[in-house]
Amino acid sequence: MTDRNSIIGKVDWPLLLMYFALVIIGWLSVYSAGLSEGSHPIYDMSQFSGKQMMWMGIAFAIGFIILLLDAKLFDAFAFWIYAIVVLMLIAVLVYGKATKGATSWIDFGGGIKLQPSEFAKLGTALALASYLGHQDVDLKNRRTRIWSYIIIFIPAALVLLQNDTGSAIVFASFIFLLYREGMPGAGAVMLLAVGAVAIFVFTLLWSPKVVWIILGCLFALTLAYYLLHKRKKIWTMVAVFACFFALVYFVDYAFNEVLQEHQRTRIEVLLGLNDDIKGAGYNLHQSRIAIGSGGFWGKGFLQGTQTKYDFVPEQHTDFIFCTIGEEGGFKGSFVVLLLYIGMLVRIIKMAERQKLAFSRIYGYAIAGIIFVHVAINIGMTIGLVPVIGIPLPFLSYGGSSLLAFTIMLAIFVKQDANRLNIL
Repeated sequence: MTDRNSIIGKVDWPLLLMYFALVIIGWLSVYSAGLSEGSHPIYDMSQFSGKQMMWMGIAFAIGFIILLLDAKLFDAFAFWIYAIVVLMLIAVLVYGKATKGATSWIDFGGGIKLQPSEFAKLGTALALASYLGHQDVDLKNRRTRIWSYIIIFIPAALVLLQNDTGSAIVFASFIFLLYREGMPGAGAVMLLAVGAVAIFVFTLLWSPKVVWIILGCLFALTLAYYLLHKRKKIWTMVAVFACFFALVYFVDYAFNEVLQEHQRTRIEVLLGLNDDIKGAGYNLHQSRIAIGSGGFWGKGFLQGTQTKYDFVPEQHTDFIFCTIGEEGGFKGSFVVLLLYIGMLVRIIKMAERQKLAFSRIYGYAIAGIIFVHVAINIGMTIGLVPVIGIPLPFLSYGGSSLLAFTIMLAIFVKQDANRLNIL
């Protein structure tokens, strides 16, 4: 049994302190971003900062309750939690409320809305950890890999059907834990993903014919190398290049025939093919201005002009990093990035010291989720990735995001504290 009286001494305080620091920075940034509507107290419940304070209180309370529970419960009920979030995702498709083109929310009335896709990542992480944590499960076995893919694919597909592309992409983060757990070819999958992205970009920047010529030259050189050195798996290499050639055609067709006009415009803005600073490129343009205007030292708390006069849309949610960049400058942005890096390093270090496979796998799962969220969100605000709309963990305004990430972290902290009770 877990000694509940000593739980405070067993938890990893460095990780929790980084968590609290990020949440407080996020709360202050949400308050600053909301001042464009006029001066008001930070605890005003009619404003975003007041509502965020309420969600912070709920998140802290739930996190504390999780620390008091038996750590074994999360493994035992992992698939029940997974089933519940899958049912919630299905319910969104039937009863969900459309917001900004995505049907991602369940409206309970009274201003209370829930976004199940945020909790779907948690449920998937728990289910994967429970499934792969069993002693008779090995990722070198094809059946194990197939079931792992199914566990990831079901919620990802349901989220994609909600037209929430950003949240669906986050499910790709589970490749990191599969790589850590020894899945054959996981490293190759990541390299192929990088290659696919490169082909996507070059096809749009140049033309399909140019990319085909380049791929043809690369294929000829690679084939010659395989034949000269008598390398095995030559047909695998041929299949990969065949897929790349087909991808060029698919990218050209999908971009011109499948994607909607606003989606094409966003990609063109990202690649510099279309400025459109008054349309699809407006958010990115204003975001860059806000971050760049902060300089090294920043303009100071509540002194950001881009923030104060509401130039950047959605600045309290997806573009919260603009407030940090403008008011905190390079030093403020660096501190936030340092906190995220410290958190990720700490989670991985803690995952490696776990005695239970479930705890280790779960730790890598949430590290991957947080990393992808941070990389995409910050990359989005500075123009490195398309504007796809996902929150910055612990900082962005929103109850669903804060609750989901807090629960993720609290469960892992509980698992880590419980390792001291395992012989």
